Amino acid sequence: MKKPFLYFVLSFLLFSCSSNDTDAQIITDPKTESKYQTKNVILLVVDGARISETWEAANKENIPNRVSLLSQGVFISNFKNNGTTNTNPGHSAMCSGVYENIKNNGTELPGFPSVMQQWLKFTGADKTKAWVVASKDKLEVLNDCKLADWKGKFQPSVDCGVSGNGSGYRDDLVTMTKTKEVMAKYSPNVMVINLKDVDSYGHANNWNEYIKAIKTTDATIKEIWNYIQSLPAYKDKTTLIVSNDHGRHLDANGGFAEHGDDCAGCRHIEFFAMGPDFKKNVTINTGNYEQIDIASTIAELLRVPMQYTKGKVIKDIFK
Repeated sequence: MKKPFLYFVLSFLLFSCSSNDTDAQIITDPKTESKYQTKNVILLVVDGARISETWEAANKENIPNRVSLLSQGVFISNFKNNGTTNTNPGHSAMCSGVYENIKNNGTELPGFPSVMQQWLKFTGADKTKAWVVASKDKLEVLNDCKLADWKGKFQPSVDCGVSGNGSGYRDDLVTMTKTKEVMAKYSPNVMVINLKDVDSYGHANNWNEYIKAIKTTDATIKEIWNYIQSLPAYKDKTTLIVSNDHGRHLDANGGFAEHGDDCAGCRHIEFFAMGPDFKKNVTINTGNYEQIDIASTIAELLRVPMQYTKGKVIKDIFK
């Protein structure tokens, strides 16, 4: 009996797009297209928050909104960055599913296409349907990569930082205003948002402002979730993932002002998510989940045939 043509197409995609990585997650079966209610995914990165001041604080006093929102979502207690614990490498790993030690100053593109680039190619959607909105200008590199077949192609839209203070950075309040403007005007299906204030006050060695920024960002997470539910294009069909690019040094390793090594403070990061396809009021403390798994999970939700990723789909968070 002859096998249908579709079988050969799917087989070709499965075995030719893995970039020789047997662990890569590749979604190829169009029959599963309507499996999930999620039509949009927003990744919100809280830059440089140490887990000891968020989910592992004695009474979680700095994140009351996330504690309340957990009734609608899922938290992974042992989530890790197993790559380079700096801003650009961390963001790149979440977006591409590959750990790379790229330069942290915004002068080096990631080596592999992000889930946004791959989604744009797969769907043929306009670039305004995928966005990077960041408080740090150096994260504009997330809209491209070095790989020859992808460089300069299928690029998401960007709105990153401002040079009014000479640093190229802007306050998170400005980034949140831009985020809402983009959502209202373009209704993008996939977004990556960076909020930098926690990291900035950490580097300034200003403990009080660092804690204040964590609390402000916690309120922002509730604000963006409420805004999602207020928009017809997003309500009940949008997944919000909150994570970190990196943590900060343990006190024994130099303290909260810096980061960048493999101490537990730098590697242990947040994974908190809400969406129509995820479990509710659940904390997961089993499994071996890490930063590069985010890209594969976004691809799974949006049914993108993801290439190159070394990560896995975080199956335990799904209903």
